Amino acid sequence: METKKYSPRLKEKYRKEVVPALQKKFNFTSPMQVPKLLKICVNQGVGDAVSDKKLIEGAVKEMTTITGQKAIATYSKKDIANFKLRKGVPIGVRVTLRGNMMYEFLDRLIAAALPRIRDFKGINDKSFDGHGNYTLGVTEQIIFPEIDIDKVNKIMGMDITFVTSTEKDEEALALLSEYGLPFKNQDKK
Repeated sequence: METKKYSPRLKEKYRKEVVPALQKKFNFTSPMQVPKLLKICVNQGVGDAVSDKKLIEGAVKEMTTITGQKAIATYSKKDIANFKLRKGVPIGVRVTLRGNMMYEFLDRLIAAALPRIRDFKGINDKSFDGHGNYTLGVTEQIIFPEIDIDKVNKIMGMDITFVTSTEKDEEALALLSEYGLPFKNQDKK
């Protein structure tokens, strides 16, 4: 008896729906020309960690819970007197997701987290960097269903960056839209 290897839902969707749709839209001659999602970087700055070291531990635990992958602390690179910041002090948390973990996180972000944002009307389609990468700012980590709101010490935001294999923003926008990210101005175009 042969067991079927697990494959995330959005990975299958990419292969069966996204590639043909983008191939048709941009007149790509080969499926290999269609842009791919390479990685998702999730970053959270914890500025108050300069005075309270326990905030970093809590942020690492929350980020690990949200992404399903061990988060690591980021450290300051230089001294800044105005912020009472010393070199080598932990000031943030980050995770880079690739492969199946990336698709699982993207699926949970689209299906569970984004709809939980108050007064949500879609995400801004202007946050591309000119090289096909998109960054989304989230103001509260409590939109993720994995987070228990009673155990949160401090509400913090995070940046989620989608890195694609294309250099063109319009191709990256089409790719992320096909995955199901709810952009605001899609119906006007």
